[in-house]
Order: sequence, then C-alpha cells, then structure tokens
Amino acid sequence: MTSQLATNVAAIEQRIAAAAARAGRDAAEVRLLPVSKTKPPADILAVRELGYRRFGENKVQEAQSKAEELADTDIEWAVIGHLQTNKARFVAQFASEFQALSSLKVAAELDKRLQAEGRRLEVLVQVNSSDEPQKYGLPPDEVLAFTRELSAFDALDVRGLMTLALFTDDQARIRACFEVMQQVQRELRDADGGGWDELSMGMSGDFELAIEHGATCVRVGQAIFGSRLDPNAYWPGAAPR
Repeated sequence: MTSQLATNVAAIEQRIAAAAARAGRDAAEVRLLPVSKTKPPADILAVRELGYRRFGENKVQEAQSKAEELADTDIEWAVIGHLQTNKARFVAQFASEFQALSSLKVAAELDKRLQAEGRRLEVLVQVNSSDEPQKYGLPPDEVLAFTRELSAFDALDVRGLMTLALFTDDQARIRACFEVMQQVQRELRDADGGGWDELSMGMSGDFELAIEHGATCVRVGQAIFGSRLDPNAYWPGAAPR
C-alpha cells in the first residue's frame, strides 16, 4: 500500500505541475492538501514520509481521534468540513487550519476557545460559488461584509477563501464556479489593498481546472488514498456517516 500511495502522490504532483505550467504559474505556488477522511493512521504516516505534513479532515470527531493517535508526530490538521458551534472547542485544541468559516457565531466561539488555549488558527472563508441551496458557504455577494467583521477576532488568522465547485462533468459549469471565486478574491483585494492570497478550490476530479483559475490549495483525497472506507471498520467509536 505504501508504494501505491507514493505512486499516486507522484502522479498528482506531476498533474499539478502540468496544470500550473499551462496557466503560466509556478507549481510551488500550489499546496497539495491530502484529504485523509475515512483513512487509517497508517496511510497518513505513509504520506507523511513523502513530505506532506498537513492533512485535511471533514469530521471533527474523526480528526480529533487521529490527532490524538498521532500526537507524537509533527503532523498538522486542517478541518475542511462544516463546523457546528458546539464543536469549536475541539478544533481550537488540535487544528492548525479551518477552511470552512461562514458564520460569525462560529468565528466568535472559535476565537474564545483559541484565546483560552493560547493558540491561533489559520482560517479560510467558505463561499458557495455554485449557488446550491444544500451547500454551506456564503453567497458571493455577502463575503465582503462578512469579512469586515472578522477583524474583531484576534485568534483567527484569516488567509483567504475556500469553495466546493459544482459536482458535475460539465467543465464550463465548474469553470464558472472558479471564476466566481476569482472575482470575490479581486473584490476583497481591492477593498483591502491586497492580501487574501489563499484560494482553496479543486478536489480529485477538478483540481487541474482550479489551478488554472488561481487555486493555491487543492484538496485531494481519493486520487491519493483510493476509495473511501467505512470509518467504523477501523476506527473504534467513529461516528457513522
């Protein structure tokens, strides 16, 4: 399995480099975030040996369990899924990054918990670029006003934006989502005179197109680790999905 993971990671790295070249970008500008949800600690350790230190997890309970299991390593955790306010205290304890902020209530709770822990947290604001009612994230036209409120939270290190594009084979519709994100990023930069450098978008099926539209972080799970597993098969006490 370790050799297969190495093969998969190398293939993704090559595809990132090719996509960056097509866009006239330096591949070093693009961070690959391996998404390890439903995968056991052994697989995470194998990818750590390939040079990747930070891993993405959707579920707080699963991420926290893995953080505890791998506490004697230098692995860092990025929570990339929706966060309920009552779980903010856990994220404040172990996470290095939170990529799905779209609520001032959650921002306030995270800040309070981080202050108590003496920690800071890198944060991305989630945008609903596909205008799907079932998706989390702010409507694009509400992002600027929302971000104006975030300066009140000293423990949040707000870096940029995140989105999940439309899940479809229609490249034009996916591209439209990424173009929305570029426009929101431009509006924020114009308002703030710069910054907002992080743009997390693109997953296993669309990360190359995302890179061509300015992505600085691509979240890749299945193309690295293979098909999702049932967490109950390996992780005692894991919440069912």
